[in-house]
Amino acid sequence: MELAIDRKRKRIIQIAFVFFVGLLLFFTLFSNTLQSLNLPKVGTEKPTLGSIDFTIEGSGILHPLAEVKLSNTANLKVKEILVKEGELVKKGQTLIVYDNKTAEQEVKAEVTNLEKQKIEQQNTQDQFIQSNMEDDELKMRNASREIEKGKLDIAAQERKISQMRDLLTSQKQLSAPFDGIVTKLNALEGLPSTGEPDVIVSNSSLGYRLDISADAKFLSSLGIMVGEEIEVEVDSIQGQPSHPLNGIIEEITNTEPRTDSTSSEETGKTITIQQKRLRIKVVNPELRGGEQASIKLVKRSLQEGWLISNDALHQDRDGLFVYKVEEQRGALGNVFVARKVRIETSETNEKETMIQSDSIYDEDTIILESSEPLQDGDRIRLQ
Repeated sequence: MELAIDRKRKRIIQIAFVFFVGLLLFFTLFSNTLQSLNLPKVGTEKPTLGSIDFTIEGSGILHPLAEVKLSNTANLKVKEILVKEGELVKKGQTLIVYDNKTAEQEVKAEVTNLEKQKIEQQNTQDQFIQSNMEDDELKMRNASREIEKGKLDIAAQERKISQMRDLLTSQKQLSAPFDGIVTKLNALEGLPSTGEPDVIVSNSSLGYRLDISADAKFLSSLGIMVGEEIEVEVDSIQGQPSHPLNGIIEEITNTEPRTDSTSSEETGKTITIQQKRLRIKVVNPELRGGEQASIKLVKRSLQEGWLISNDALHQDRDGLFVYKVEEQRGALGNVFVARKVRIETSETNEKETMIQSDSIYDEDTIILESSEPLQDGDRIRLQ
């Protein structure tokens, strides 16, 4: 009887012990679960090996590569305008006619003076003939000198009239210096020049230019050079739908740098980014100048490296870094820790960054986002 009671007591103790241990284990696991629920929740990604895509895009207005601004130097009133903006013109074609009655009257007056000089010259010649008939040597010499002087005066007057007529012609009208297009017309009939060029003519045969700014580092990474062909999208040509045209990079020059307004939260600094200007030449007979044009060039970088999203990048006073997931084994299961890793970038675009670093490998898991700010060594939970 006592033996049975003793066995029963031992069994109860064993059951109680097992229950206590189980309860302790349950609360331990439950506590760990509750604790893990309070850990920062992170999203992750795997680095990929490859080259980075760069996109260079921009827009602007097509401007003539060659144009001339024509004005009336005498500030005369406009009598007649013979062309319109956008009109094709030929070399030598009259564009604008001016009212220059005063100059015309001056030319007529000088022509009258020339006729008088010719009449006087005839009188002098008659005097020479008369002196010769009278055999008056002195009068003959005087008449001969007057004849020579008259010839010089007549030649000078003829040159003066010729110059006045040339000036009158140049002031009376404006003519096209080459085959081209009237890109701007400021003249108004009945009014003198407003101070602006009366007419601007562009040489359409030489083409048009489009200036685009781009990051100097991008251009270097992509190996873009002068002479390279590029597609230019022109919004509209003579009312037609937009379509691409072939352009050629004619010039790459330095231009004003830009500042990156998306500076890191940790440092609050702005970054100065060097810029280059691409001058792209477009030749098409349907272009008139002033059209809106754009380019979008997508090329892959020449280098390769580990690619990660820009959202995974962080920066402090010591430079750039990322957080990667470190798995640590424990008695009650594995835990995950955020580990700070310093990196060096070589290329970046608006979405991805290429890392040239021995601290990142293909098996690593990079933290892309976190529900709370992280510090090196913080425990985390994965999504």
